Amino acid sequence: MKKYILIFSSIAMILSSCTDFFQPESPSTFDSNYVFSNSGDAKKMVLGVYALFAQDSYTSRASNVWLQNTDVEATAPGVQPDGSRRDVWSLQGGLLANFGDVFKAWQDDYLAIERANQCIEGIQKSPVANTADMKMLLGESYCLRAYRYFMLINYFGDVPYFREAAKAGMALDIPKTDKNIIYSGMIQDLVNCEPDMYFADQFSDGIERMNREFAIGMITRLALFRAGYGTTKDGSMQRADNYLDVANNDSLAVKYTIDGVEKTARTSNEYYQLAKDYAQKLISLRDRPLNPDFASIFSNECKWIKTVNDDVLYEVAFGSTNGGGDVGWCIGVPVTASSKGTTTIQTGLTPTYYYSFDPKDIRRDATVSRVSYNSDVNQVMLGTTSLAIAKWNRLLLTNNPGATSSKGTGINWPLMRYSDVLLMLAEAENQLNGPTLLAKDMLKRVRSRAFSAADNSVKVQAYTDSVSSSSAAFFDAIVNERAWEFGGECLRKFDLGRWNIYGQKIVQTKTMMDNIGKAANGQDLTNPEVAKYANYAAKLYYQKDGGNIVFLNTLYNPATIPDQIVDVSLLGTTGNENAYAVANWCNSMYKKITATDGTVSYATADYTANCWRGYTDPTGLSAVPYLLPIPSQTVATSLYLNNDGYGLVTGSN
Repeated sequence: MKKYILIFSSIAMILSSCTDFFQPESPSTFDSNYVFSNSGDAKKMVLGVYALFAQDSYTSRASNVWLQNTDVEATAPGVQPDGSRRDVWSLQGGLLANFGDVFKAWQDDYLAIERANQCIEGIQKSPVANTADMKMLLGESYCLRAYRYFMLINYFGDVPYFREAAKAGMALDIPKTDKNIIYSGMIQDLVNCEPDMYFADQFSDGIERMNREFAIGMITRLALFRAGYGTTKDGSMQRADNYLDVANNDSLAVKYTIDGVEKTARTSNEYYQLAKDYAQKLISLRDRPLNPDFASIFSNECKWIKTVNDDVLYEVAFGSTNGGGDVGWCIGVPVTASSKGTTTIQTGLTPTYYYSFDPKDIRRDATVSRVSYNSDVNQVMLGTTSLAIAKWNRLLLTNNPGATSSKGTGINWPLMRYSDVLLMLAEAENQLNGPTLLAKDMLKRVRSRAFSAADNSVKVQAYTDSVSSSSAAFFDAIVNERAWEFGGECLRKFDLGRWNIYGQKIVQTKTMMDNIGKAANGQDLTNPEVAKYANYAAKLYYQKDGGNIVFLNTLYNPATIPDQIVDVSLLGTTGNENAYAVANWCNSMYKKITATDGTVSYATADYTANCWRGYTDPTGLSAVPYLLPIPSQTVATSLYLNNDGYGLVTGSN
C-alpha cells in the first residue's frame, strides 16, 4: 500500500484536462516544458494518471463488481431490472444508458487517457527525455493508457480513439474506432517502450507501479485479445480476420523484433505468435518460481506486503484512508461486525465453481469462502448461493481501521500475476501448435503448486497427459485452469468473451445448478445427468471449535447423519458438546414450492433464474449481451456516437 493514487502534488493537475472529454478545460497557466523538465515533477504528473484508480468508478465498479455474472463470479440480482449495477450482473446493462455510475466510469477512463496523453507528449518533448527515469515514466504512461483502453473496449466495444492530448481546435467529438485497431496501437506502443522500463526489483516502487514485467505481460494479454473474438456492431462475435482487411490495413499490424528476428503480426495466428513470443521473453528475462503458498499471495495484500520477483507483477496501490480502495469491503470474506469494520460484499462465486475443484486442490479453500464473520473470531455459515471470495479478508489488516470502518481498506488489487503469463503462453502455444511439450510444461508449472508433492504424479503429470489428446481438449483444460487459478480476481468475463464461449458457460452453469438441485431434492433421479449428483451434499453438518466452523462433510452426503442436531446457537453448550448444526446446501439449488393446499412442486432456484436473465438462448451459441451502453449524456452531445447495435439489450426480458 502506498499513497500514489491518493495524494499527489497539485502539479498533477496543471495541464489541460477533460472532465468531459468533449469539453476540455482551458489550459493552465503553468508551462508544460517546466513540468517535464525533470523526472521528479514528471513523476507527479504520471501519478495523476494513477490517481483515477481511486475513484469509485474503478474501486468497486470496473475492477470487480461489474465483472459478473460468469460461470465463476456471480451475485444474484432481483427478479426484475432495477436500473443499478445489478443490471450489469444480469447482462441487461443496455438498460443503463442513464445510470450515473456508467457515465462516471466512461468519463474517468477518458480522463485517465487524456492525462496519459499529456504525459506522453510532455516526456517526449522533454530535454531529459533520454534519461532512464524519464523513459520509465514514458513506459508507465503508455501502460496506463493501454489499460484504460483495454477496459473501455471490453465494457463498451468500439470506442473513440485519442492518441493525442486535447488541444485548442482539436476535434474531440469523433466516431468510434474498431477495437482491433486500438488493440494493435496499444500493443505497438508497449512493444516500443518496454525495453526502457525498470523491472520491479530495479526501482523502489516495485509492484505498486506499472513495471517492465507488467508491460511484457500486458503485451501478451492484449495480443490474445487482439487474436480472439469481440462483439461487432451487428451483435455477432467475430475475430478481426473475419470482417476487417488485416492484410492491407497497417493500423491492424504490429511490428516487433524477437531474438534479432523482425516480425509483423496482422492475422489472428500471428497475434497468437506475438503473445507466445512475449510470454517467453518475460520467462527468459525474469523467470521466477510460483509462490508455493497460494493463499499468501492475497493475505500479503491484506497485510500490505509487496514482494518483487514473486507471483504478483503489478497491483493497484491503494492508500489506507479517504477512498483507499474497496478490496476487503465489496469483495472478499464477509465481515458483518468486527474491531476492523464491516463489509458490503457485492461479488460472489457460483456453487458450481466450488464443485468444479479437485478436492485436493489447495486453491479451492484459498479462493472460496463458505463462512462469514460476525465478530473478529466467530464464523457463520454462508448459503450455497452466497459463496464469497476468500482471497481477501479485512480481519488480516495489520493496522486497525476501527469498528465503524468500511471502505478504504488500503488492500491492493492485483492486475497481473506471473501464473497468468504462464497460462497465456500455454494457450498461445496450443493454438499455434497443439499441446506440445512447451504448452504442457506451462500448465504443469501452474498446477504443481496447487497440489501436494505426494499428489503431483496423479494430479499434475497424469492429469496434464490426460487433457493433451487434442488441441480442443487442451484448450478446455486451459479454460478450467484459469478459472481455478484466478477465481475472484475478475478476469473471467473478458476471457469468456475473447474465447466466444460465454453463452456456453452460462448454459452449462444453469443446467448443472438445476441438476444438482434436483438430485438433492430427490427429483428426476432416473435421468443420468441428474443421478450423477445424487451423492452431492443436500445439507452440511458442522460443529464449532471456539468460533471456527468445523465441517463433518463438505462436498458429499455424510456416511452417517449425526444423531444429535441442534440450533447453531446451542453448539458447545452443556449437554451439546458433541452436537451438530445443519445447514441447507445443494437442496437450495432448486426451489421447493408448497402451495396453500399442501401440494409440493419444484422449479429452478431464483439464483439460477435471475443471475443471467439477460441471456435467453438455451443453446448457448449466440452472443452474450455483456457490453454497456455509451452514457446518454455523452450521446446527447455527440454528432457521431449512439448505442445502435453491439447486441445491447435495451428492453427488459
